[in-house]
Amino acid sequence: MRTIRFLFLALLMLAMPATLFAQLGLSITIAPPELVTYSQPMCPQSGYLWTPGYWAYGEEGYFWVPGTWVEPPAVGVLWTPGYWGWGGSAYAWNDGYWGPTIGFYGGVNYGYGYGGLGYEGGYWNNGAFNYNRSVNNLDVNNFSNTYEKAVINDRAGSNVSYNGGTGGTTARPTAAEETAAHERHTPATSAQTGHQESASKNRELLASVNHGKPPVAATSKPGEFTGKGVVAANGAEAKNKAPETKTPEPKADGNTATRSNENRAAESKTAATRSNENKAAESKAAATRSNENRAAESKAAATRSNENRAAESKAAATRSNENRAAESKAAATRSNENRAAESKAAATRSNENKAVHAHPVVHQQSAPRPAAHKASTPRPVATTRAQSAPRQQAAPRVENAPRQEHKAPGGKE
Repeated sequence: MRTIRFLFLALLMLAMPATLFAQLGLSITIAPPELVTYSQPMCPQSGYLWTPGYWAYGEEGYFWVPGTWVEPPAVGVLWTPGYWGWGGSAYAWNDGYWGPTIGFYGGVNYGYGYGGLGYEGGYWNNGAFNYNRSVNNLDVNNFSNTYEKAVINDRAGSNVSYNGGTGGTTARPTAAEETAAHERHTPATSAQTGHQESASKNRELLASVNHGKPPVAATSKPGEFTGKGVVAANGAEAKNKAPETKTPEPKADGNTATRSNENRAAESKTAATRSNENKAAESKAAATRSNENRAAESKAAATRSNENRAAESKAAATRSNENRAAESKAAATRSNENRAAESKAAATRSNENKAVHAHPVVHQQSAPRPAAHKASTPRPVATTRAQSAPRQQAAPRVENAPRQEHKAPGGKE
């Protein structure tokens, strides 16, 4: 069966135009799955370059080759990723390569500097590679040759992993990419090929098993599928264990059903495990949200209480200050009114005193008039008043005394 399968694939490759792709590997009629989403592990040391993960095809179908940091074969070369392309009757794999410039890789957005056209993760300068911090995961304490330039680092909502065909990218090589295709190239290093070989032996990296979420989506170094440098796909749990080696396929056809049952059992177990893990994660997330909501409500209530107390204290202080100000103003007003009243009363008394001192002089000058009246009055009272006449004459300041003498002939003395 295996021989027939590879013979069929060989016939498909022969049926494709020879000039369509520069480098061809396997070709199949089933499109590869969507690209895996993951976080880039930290670069292990200066001089390593990032090679994105991709789907390869093996005896049991597509399997994921984790993205990894690789030491380039020479200074000054860059990695052009491989890609799947539709050739009219099948999908064919175009191998990646090292070269002085980035070539065409199907317009596939692998992320982390490989957005579908060129590479924006860094460049060579005087024998040293300069890393773009906005694209690469670096420990800045160990890297001095870095810079920062904002780039589109996601896949813009598309995880398409192939060019052409139904649902694939529609990119075509630019003039610069066609020129790069004719430059001198270096194939993948032994570390890269060993990395893919290790991935092909790990059943958990099969698309039929992990369903697009492999437990090892990226690594810090090629072939190291365990340890701190292993990163799982988004939504998958990293399994820190050595790759599982496949059991050699039995030659007897009678064991085909057994393998099929084992595969179904393994897939069912994996699906059940994922379901339980998802439920546990959802329960934990719900509990966390509930606790966070309670904490937020308690904090908000405490904040409102403190704000109310502060507002009441401020209002009380404001009222107290206003009352003091009003009392001070009223006291000042009363004091001013009292001073004004006292000043007015003092002025009035002073004016009255002045008037009193001036008035007696006028009365002394007119004093002789009552004496003339008394002389002409025959009543006994006149005699009494006449007896007091010497008091009037005794006043040395009266100058009208001759007037009394003039009136004496008309009256009685």
